[in-house]
Amino acid sequence: MLRLLLLLALLLVSPAAGGAQAPTRVAAAANVSVALQEIAARFAREGGARVDLIFGASGTLTRQIQDGAPFDLFLSADEDLPRRLHAGGLTRDGGVIYAVGRLALFAPAGSPLEVDPRLDGLRRLVTGNRVTRFAIANPDVAPYGRAAEEVLRMHGLWNAMRSRLVLGDSVAQAAQFAMGGNAVGGLIPYSLVLRPDVARRGTFVLVPQDDHRPVNQRMVLLKRASSTAVRFYDYLQTDTARAIFRTHGYGAPR
Repeated sequence: MLRLLLLLALLLVSPAAGGAQAPTRVAAAANVSVALQEIAARFAREGGARVDLIFGASGTLTRQIQDGAPFDLFLSADEDLPRRLHAGGLTRDGGVIYAVGRLALFAPAGSPLEVDPRLDGLRRLVTGNRVTRFAIANPDVAPYGRAAEEVLRMHGLWNAMRSRLVLGDSVAQAAQFAMGGNAVGGLIPYSLVLRPDVARRGTFVLVPQDDHRPVNQRMVLLKRASSTAVRFYDYLQTDTARAIFRTHGYGAPR
């Protein structure tokens, strides 16, 4: 039933019958929303045509693709999910890494949390039983949530924090929770805390890359990919696109 409802919803927003070409749909992890909108606008201005962007948690988008959602290109926040789709015969090939993500520790204005890369401030709050809520993306559906769990485990805070975690269905929702008045902060993508609407509402620090496995973000063309999707896929690997990703806090693939 859920699969049928999803497909009907997507059909309702498709062009009317009569020969109109279906739009190119790009499914992408929520953490790249700002960067990808900028890149897509630049692509369109340079004659590459318009693409429709659909953002969400990578795990959720993967399940939608497996259920038949008519996407052309998928930009994940990790490597495992695109590989799973490729193993299932749903992609043209194994794809490529398009960006490398970073995590940041964020505290909203007025929070008792002192941000530092070693998470000593968070540890002091936990020891003093002063953590009300702490936000991360859901590790079951969001790769950045899994990275946040790895960070908390590495610093020996996971067990003490589990009952105090508020989980976002996507990193965008996790960022909203982290900025909320009831949370002392959160571990969210660096790309999101660089947004002016987030940065001005608190303080943050980059988490050392060695505290979690690399967040290599891979993209794959799906079997139904349009010619526009192929051109956009290629454009995402250009120096122009990578420079935009870099301004939004991402590292370049090696």
